[in-house]
Amino acid sequence: MAKVFIPTMLQSLTGGVKQIECDARNVRQLIDRLEEQYPGIKHRLVDDGQIRENLAVAIDGDVAIMGMLEKVGEDSEVHFVPAIGGG
Repeated sequence: MAKVFIPTMLQSLTGGVKQIECDARNVRQLIDRLEEQYPGIKHRLVDDGQIRENLAVAIDGDVAIMGMLEKVGEDSEVHFVPAIGGG
């Protein structure tokens, strides 16, 4: 199962849990599984069916460019991190 690292800003919704294991094939399924365990977390991660603009998802160290459709491997590490903008 994928290891999901819960960012500090969301740990109030998980009762302080920092990491969980989750069975999912893509980011959408992963977020749905998180929502089942921790109601309200999806609202903090998703806006209008997409990852919030101020967040990025990193899977095995690479930023997910396909958003909710990005594949998650059985042994993947998934991090939700603040998106970095620049210009």
